Amino acid sequence: MAKESSQERRQGAEPHRVVVVVDEHSNPFELGCATEVFGLRRPELGRQLYDFRLCSPEPRTLMRDGFFTLTGVAGLEAADAADTLIVPNRPDTEVPRRPAVLDAVRRAHARGARLVGFCSGAFTLAEAGVLDGRRAAAHWQWADDFRARFPSVRLEPEVLFVDDGDILTAAGSAAALDLGLHLVRRDHGAEVANAVSRRLVFAAHREGGQRQFVERPMPDLPDESLAPVLAWAQERLDAPLTVAGLAARAAVSPATLHRRFQAQLGTTPLTWLTRERLALACRLIERGESRFEVVARRSGIGTAAHLRTLMRRETGITPSAYRSRFGPGVA
Repeated sequence: MAKESSQERRQGAEPHRVVVVVDEHSNPFELGCATEVFGLRRPELGRQLYDFRLCSPEPRTLMRDGFFTLTGVAGLEAADAADTLIVPNRPDTEVPRRPAVLDAVRRAHARGARLVGFCSGAFTLAEAGVLDGRRAAAHWQWADDFRARFPSVRLEPEVLFVDDGDILTAAGSAAALDLGLHLVRRDHGAEVANAVSRRLVFAAHREGGQRQFVERPMPDLPDESLAPVLAWAQERLDAPLTVAGLAARAAVSPATLHRRFQAQLGTTPLTWLTRERLALACRLIERGESRFEVVARRSGIGTAAHLRTLMRRETGITPSAYRSRFGPGVA
């Protein structure tokens, strides 16, 4: 059973402390993702979301392919104060990690800190032994090697990221942003996560279960983009929208709409619509709507009973628990 997160134990106290361990040949992109999501100040939100630090086992750390050398960060002892520890990732997955880094990961796990691996960071977690018997994501390029080296880990090679409670892993470089925003949403609610995503000019929410790659990442023709019909639907989530209605709006058949959703979003129209409605319901609760029947009706979910079912399935908590955690006045 997953341990209680440090954020839950520290709710209402000082900001949640996120520490990134940077080791030799670490990837700059994932480091930038962590810094952008957890390290930047958000004055528009009126509060500090995270206390962010970098640390390294050496005073000078040569980054991937010798692009630059990182200096001036804390020593590895900073990892012992982390509420969330983001572990090193690097392209040379076959090279063992430093024993000192693996020991820091094990200590963090033992005291209940949340562990996060971006891209090849799953190898670091698996090498430390904390993923045995647990679910994890890894880049499809390394899936076979990962399975061969760590057979006790329940690898899910096609998803964007895996949230296994106190250990979370993202499959690839861009999925690091998806997982980072997922953590912001888990810690601070949908409203704050949406504000951060707007600053990033990035998709507010891509489910971890979406596929890592799609058959056609870019539409062949401009008029095949789903953006217009998605924007139209998002303005009418309280209306009785159907797949057939979305297809008619896009001027295509339902079968063609399904193919485009799978190709461009990696999901189905109905699944996308349900998740958009649930995201709206979460925002309504965060803004102070306490009548769940009203939340269900305004978000297009229908009934309070259906709202409870969806929230339990997608977030693991009830609407009442969500309101207690993210409603108005909650620190």
